[in-house]
Amino acid sequence: MLLNPLCPCDSQLNYTDCCGPYVLGKAVAPTAEALMRSRYSAYSKGQVDYLIQTRHPKTRRKDDRQVIADGMKSTCWTGLTILKTQKGTATDHRGTVEFVARYRSKESLVSETNQQIYQLHERSRFIKEEGQWFYVDGDILPPVKLKPQP
Repeated sequence: MLLNPLCPCDSQLNYTDCCGPYVLGKAVAPTAEALMRSRYSAYSKGQVDYLIQTRHPKTRRKDDRQVIADGMKSTCWTGLTILKTQKGTATDHRGTVEFVARYRSKESLVSETNQQIYQLHERSRFIKEEGQWFYVDGDILPPVKLKPQP
């Protein structure tokens, strides 16, 4: 077992030096991209509470917890590529992050017949209030061709 595994967000940093402090509530993501990466990591690690806490209160839904948990039961996240960021720096109050998150169906992990990797290509909007970034919403975009991942 690795004592300090790499962060799921594909930063090539250790989880404890990257998204871990945000997901575990020890620090607040300083930028929209950092929040987006940490939310991806939270999805891959099953951290439902963090995903709800970092969604803007005005866009939360009563069924968020159940919808997120159900999605985690059927999805295995396999990688993240940040395509573009606009604003969202530590001094901004709004920002967007365009990304591709790769995933497999957990069913396909045990099936040798369907090893297909899918992608979620999204342009997400973020807002910072009282020093904390929140995910607001996003536009789902068509799949893109990515370079093969190692």
